[in-house]
Amino acid sequence: MNRHCKRLIVLLSTAIMITLAPAAAGAKEEKPSKAAPNSQTELAPSARSAILMDQGSGTIIYEKNSHDRLPPASITKIMTMLLIMEALDEGVIKMTDKVPTSEYAASMGGSQIFLEPGEEMSVEEMLKGIALASGNDASVAMAEKIAGTEAAFVELMNKRAAELGLKNTHFANCNGLPAENHYTSAHDIAVMSMELLKHAEITKYTGLYQDYLRKTTEKPFWLVNTNKLVRFYTGADGLKTGFTSEAKFCLTATARRDGLRVIAVVMGEPNTKTRNAEVSQMLDYTFAQYMNHSIFKKGDLMGTVKVEKGNVREVELTAKHSYSVLLKKGSTVKDIRHELQLAPLKAPVKVNEPIGKLIVYQGDEVLAEFAVDAPVSVNKAGWWTLFKRSCGSLFS
Repeated sequence: MNRHCKRLIVLLSTAIMITLAPAAAGAKEEKPSKAAPNSQTELAPSARSAILMDQGSGTIIYEKNSHDRLPPASITKIMTMLLIMEALDEGVIKMTDKVPTSEYAASMGGSQIFLEPGEEMSVEEMLKGIALASGNDASVAMAEKIAGTEAAFVELMNKRAAELGLKNTHFANCNGLPAENHYTSAHDIAVMSMELLKHAEITKYTGLYQDYLRKTTEKPFWLVNTNKLVRFYTGADGLKTGFTSEAKFCLTATARRDGLRVIAVVMGEPNTKTRNAEVSQMLDYTFAQYMNHSIFKKGDLMGTVKVEKGNVREVELTAKHSYSVLLKKGSTVKDIRHELQLAPLKAPVKVNEPIGKLIVYQGDEVLAEFAVDAPVSVNKAGWWTLFKRSCGSLFS
């Protein structure tokens, strides 16, 4: 009986290896696709650096010096907000948690919500202060809440940047105030923004034009979004502005129309008027020329994967966010197909561990590749469970 069981396991394993191509090792980030065909129109002539990207697939529509290392000013806070949203997802913090303000956090200059030492606000209020008012003080208070110190939080920022495969990013603080060895690129900011937008609820805050803090006190604080596009550009709902004398005027913006969400990043613009005009032009160009084709919507069942020696035999893969590809308007969609390539899994498996990829083709051309992660953790089954499985007929 044992010899027959072992032979059956070998045959099944071989069949799985033949039908499922192994996934590329390690890379967790969704790599941007090659640039979509476009004219040589200069969409951001005044920007030092710029990029235009489809949020659904990572397809680059337009870029200009997009990998140049530049000071980012307050668009640094894209990574700060990403770590906040991930901490919320992981249960490290809750929106209702109170966040105390240290002397250090209250001492931040530049854009701020004027926190007093010892003052407490909820995580949600701090997030509003960061998203709308670009609060440097609120950013440090949240960094200390999550990691204990700003320095420890910055380590998390750089670690996350490495996980996303960002080659031209290094953070020295969590708010973007001028600092040595603090830089990023338009491309890297676009990738961070794409990751942040997977947390769809973030636009509840970045898309607000105005709100109040300290509403129940005698001195309510009026918040007005530093990103004016959320009021004046149809479909805009984020993400973050930035300015220092060194960085000049920066913006990572996003807008959504007809199911197509776009990210536009400019760095080193001469003034706010030019910055907003060129970003609007980038967005206009995309919505006029391109359309979105959905592969999976958030929550859709993508497939199942077997887990060798797991306490469960297989797990369902559901889409954690939407998956789509960018097409020129008027393109045919009849020959678009997708393929889920998964490596055979062996317990234990950790949640969010890379397990394969989703590849989208048009004919024989690869349109996009998406990393696929384990949706849950799977522990190793005990010896008795494995014994019963291998000789199941004896216990049926």
